[in-house]
Amino acid sequence: MKLDTKSLRYLNPTDWRTLTAVETGSRNHEVVPTSLIANLSKSSLGDVQRSISLLAKANLIAKVKNAKYDGYRLTYGGLDYLALHSLQKNSAVYGVGNQIGVGKESDIFVVSDEKGEQRVLKIHRLGRVSFKKGVRNKRDYARTKAQKERGAGSWMYMSRLAAVKEFAFLQALHDAGLSVPIPLGQNRHQLVMSLIDGFPLRQIEKVPDPAGLYAELIEMLVRLCSLGLIHGDFNEFNILIREEEQGEDIKLVPVLIDFPQMVSVDHPNAEFYFDRDVECVKRFFARRFGFISTDNGPLFKDAKQLVGKDGVRRLDVEVEASGFSRKMARELEAYMKEHGVDGDAKRDETNDIDPSGSEDEEHDDDEDDDSDNPACNGVADTG
Repeated sequence: MKLDTKSLRYLNPTDWRTLTAVETGSRNHEVVPTSLIANLSKSSLGDVQRSISLLAKANLIAKVKNAKYDGYRLTYGGLDYLALHSLQKNSAVYGVGNQIGVGKESDIFVVSDEKGEQRVLKIHRLGRVSFKKGVRNKRDYARTKAQKERGAGSWMYMSRLAAVKEFAFLQALHDAGLSVPIPLGQNRHQLVMSLIDGFPLRQIEKVPDPAGLYAELIEMLVRLCSLGLIHGDFNEFNILIREEEQGEDIKLVPVLIDFPQMVSVDHPNAEFYFDRDVECVKRFFARRFGFISTDNGPLFKDAKQLVGKDGVRRLDVEVEASGFSRKMARELEAYMKEHGVDGDAKRDETNDIDPSGSEDEEHDDDEDDDSDNPACNGVADTG
């Protein structure tokens, strides 16, 4: 799905209040009545109708056919605008550039701050169309049973939940000194992080020291476990390799990305996820570099003994204390199981990050967006 920001700079304060009103009403209504939009926006009906016409034309809201009453729903494009507007006001994003990655459940863009420094914008899109299978994922997964029965606001909530989780873990891992992108901002279903000047491990055909890189990745897995965490999707798609000069030598430094699958070592299936992560690394190194470790480990039972040892922080506990609760984790995990979002999913259904920006994009055939995305459109604060 493309991200078209050309209309963003032309929205006035009433437009933003109207768009926010549709979002707020979506929490309890699948189709938000026009009268409720006017009430929530605290604007006159005439001003709201003008704003509705503009927002609908820009594909930020959509009128639902055959609805029992006059009303609108928020599109992914509308949610994108609301998040970008907030990130811009917080100085996390100023300009939006090219899309460099697209997957089943997220889109990746290069963005910049006011000084022109490049960053990465990740947009979670839980509930998007599955292109390969031609099956539209269910959009009725909601916070409560009552809300699920209404089918209201669910895709917004789950997408936001994925972004909140990823940003919380990214902050915790960065603060603990692990090699991850720098977290720079998060709003709704979007998060901003530093741009890594590197390539996915899967694109690298040869390394000077396979055994050394393998040992470093296994050490990273064990350290994560000692901090109370298991990545759950630790493989060549989610490990970037950047070059670092050390005197006359060049060192390959792995950087870990993508954390929606991450779980605590206390998770009922923690050992399964840990063993799967280890096996993914072993299998890739044997296939790509012809390197086979003579060590059968690491084993989960041994790695778990390091949890909390010598005063080591429990990041799983810290993240829960920061606001991403166990209830949220269960809801997100249930969604991922129901919709087939799993760390061992077939990768031929996903285009991963290409830092060169030459990614061939698969486009959502949803109604939200059909327009071209000019490189580095300014995100102007018109509110």
